[in-house]
Amino acid sequence: MQANYSDVPDELWDRVKQWIPLWRRSPRGGPHRLDDRKAFAGIVYRLRTGCQWDAIPREFGSGSTCYRRFVEWTNAEVFEKIHAEALCYYHEKCGLDLEWASLDSASVKAPKGGTSRVPIPPIAENSAASATF
Repeated sequence: MQANYSDVPDELWDRVKQWIPLWRRSPRGGPHRLDDRKAFAGIVYRLRTGCQWDAIPREFGSGSTCYRRFVEWTNAEVFEKIHAEALCYYHEKCGLDLEWASLDSASVKAPKGGTSRVPIPPIAENSAASATF
């Protein structure tokens, strides 16, 4: 199956690939390494959709491979350079207006209810019976 690079245009890839560290094959051999562009497209897919790493479509390679490459490149501080390069690219293509920006967030319940080290006092008097006070 041909990888879908539609999220990473050729022109952007040409500008970004210079920041990706070169990889040298071990003299002891080992499996072939997933193409950097395919891994990058998988990382972009994961960041755009918010899916789990193991839910990345197989056309981008395995989710664990994309995750390992993400960690490797993060440790090499590659994404700061790629981010700057992508901003320049998209500014040239469609003009970015950075005067206004929006950030989306999600709130989730703590697993198992979380833990509290101190008792939480009631906000107001409550006439209902309570087993905690």
